[in-house]
Amino acid sequence: MHFALTEEQQMIADTARAFATSELAPVAAELEGPNGRRLLLGHLKKLAELGFMGLNIDAQYGGTEAGVTAFSLAITELAKACASTAVTVSVSNMVAEVIQAVGSDAQKQHYLPKLCSGEFAAGGFCLTESNAGSDPAGMKTRAVKDGDHYVLSGSKIYITSAEYAGVFVVWAVTDSSAKKGKGISCFLVDANTPGLTIGKAEEKMGQKASATNEVHFNECRIPASQMLGTENDGFRIAVAELAGGRIGIGSLALGIGQAAMDYAARYIAEREQFNQPLINFQGLQWMMADRATELEAARLLLMQAAWLKENQQPFAKAASMAKLFASEKANDACYTALQLLGGAGYIKEYPLERMARDVRITTIYEGTSEIQRIVIARELLKELAQG
Repeated sequence: MHFALTEEQQMIADTARAFATSELAPVAAELEGPNGRRLLLGHLKKLAELGFMGLNIDAQYGGTEAGVTAFSLAITELAKACASTAVTVSVSNMVAEVIQAVGSDAQKQHYLPKLCSGEFAAGGFCLTESNAGSDPAGMKTRAVKDGDHYVLSGSKIYITSAEYAGVFVVWAVTDSSAKKGKGISCFLVDANTPGLTIGKAEEKMGQKASATNEVHFNECRIPASQMLGTENDGFRIAVAELAGGRIGIGSLALGIGQAAMDYAARYIAEREQFNQPLINFQGLQWMMADRATELEAARLLLMQAAWLKENQQPFAKAASMAKLFASEKANDACYTALQLLGGAGYIKEYPLERMARDVRITTIYEGTSEIQRIVIARELLKELAQG
């Protein structure tokens, strides 16, 4: 497979890198403080103006039409400086792609320009519930038909960008008598819809600048025209979009891991012990070599998954493999980098402390590593059965 980037893909990567270096990196630590939300929203508006909120969205809706590979490259570059910004961009792109994939013409014309332009600071992806995380088909949120409306009741948890999302893609059970996973539908719900309320921001271990909240639906009435796709076909939509989202999160993890090892390499090249730079010691060189090899393998898995999706090929297994490997190895990279800094790595003055916290969630959200292994094994068994 030919992995050379096109001129447009390289331009997207270079632009993301330049933005991360000039805008994100200088205030990455400050983003976790009291001014973090204001800074984040300002960055999101600038990224929208640069075309990063609709990277795989058609130009007629204000998108960039750069494709999945460019999306992966952009998320990696942004994550090198700020994982909170990168995850917001990733999820918002995923919301836009759901609308483009299954939305009506009217839905696409109304919502996609608002997401791509930054009129909506972000989009929300409302799937997870307190008893329906790794098993989203077990959701309890209901949507009951009432004339030409649906009435939504229930709650979603761990929703990225909930506080400033302009629109939410929401999954709810529309046929409780159907087989599990078969009676679920998908809806577009505007943030200002009566009955929709946002819970308090979660106090998280990492990625603190990115808001994560519960979203509650208390007899929330929405027009039937707000349904995405067809009734009771929502779970299939969720599964398809989660596969694409895994490319984003794998790319994010890769960026954090690369940034951690780059920082550690520069640090040990300057710090001396036993009258010589630490980087001269073979034991440390081998640690760097192992992590560099793993991160390069992760990059190639992500490129393969992105290429398959971009070319309308089956990509679910490739996306799960890429997300599993990239997130696990990025965690290893951050902890190795912290170890290379020694005591300094544990101090907030240095960025490794934040990177180690930010990377930890990547093996959990968009499907845990354990769920990725289930998906991969299932696909392998299908291939075996097909001969």
